[in-house]
Amino acid sequence: MTALICGSVAYDTVMVFEGRFRDQILADRIHMLNVSFLVPALRRNFGGCAGNIGYNLKMLGGDGRIMAAVGKDFAPYRAWLTDCGLSTEFIRQLDTEYTPQAYITTDADNNQITAFHPGAMNHAQINEVPSGAGITLGIVAPENRDGMIQHAAQFAEAGVPFIFDPGQGLPLFDGAELKTFIGQATWVAVNDYEASMLCERTGMTVEQIAAQVKALIVTRGGEGSYIYTGGQRLEIPVAKPRRIEDPTGCGDAYRAGLLFGLQRGLDWPTTGRIASLIGAVKIEHHGTQNHRIGFGEFSARYREAFGTSL
Repeated sequence: MTALICGSVAYDTVMVFEGRFRDQILADRIHMLNVSFLVPALRRNFGGCAGNIGYNLKMLGGDGRIMAAVGKDFAPYRAWLTDCGLSTEFIRQLDTEYTPQAYITTDADNNQITAFHPGAMNHAQINEVPSGAGITLGIVAPENRDGMIQHAAQFAEAGVPFIFDPGQGLPLFDGAELKTFIGQATWVAVNDYEASMLCERTGMTVEQIAAQVKALIVTRGGEGSYIYTGGQRLEIPVAKPRRIEDPTGCGDAYRAGLLFGLQRGLDWPTTGRIASLIGAVKIEHHGTQNHRIGFGEFSARYREAFGTSL
């Protein structure tokens, strides 16, 4: 089962502020905010939602194809994907644009402030969900507005089941558009904040949204996650990381775990735990694609975390 991963491929510049944002931002002066953070640590990483999901899915042993629009500076990232054994067949390069760039500052409490330049992602709609390429599963992760609308519709028209993962793209859509996405999708994956926004914009409860899809997955950070399916709410425990280095990309790793479980036909309790654990592995490392784990080691950690064999 091959998954098509629609979303951004980006360079992430990650900076670490050793203090706390809350100590530098005055609540009564937020309307005239002017702050500067000293960031002694800086790293440039390969990232983007689709890139991160594809990387983690490959590491788990799943089969994914990344579909994204990138720019004239993509060569180092292309070489990296090739070295990792990931196909670039459906990645379109535009020589008039830059590859998307994220500038992320993380503080001592793992809060983040991000600036994002979309670059070539503004043209994500030039890519189309391919037919006759063996694609049997998909995910619509954040990219530009037109691309997300188009790719969701193309998956639905082709009868390909897919996860709708609006992420930071959720504010781009009104309630009616979000209802259309939910109606087209097979599964919906959001974090707890996004779940609240999704409910507010659609006028539906979490239970009503879940009733329209095969599963609604709501991640809750260090408190684990909920999977609403078949009229039930399954509580997925958190997999405790051995250390906390960098939260950037943990949500993408989690979604790779969802795709892997779907590809393998696993039940939701197992799939959710796989997703939780690969997210924990990611948080133990700086950057979004710098962690490594073989499936044997992953299986051993699964047994350690959840007391059962994978």
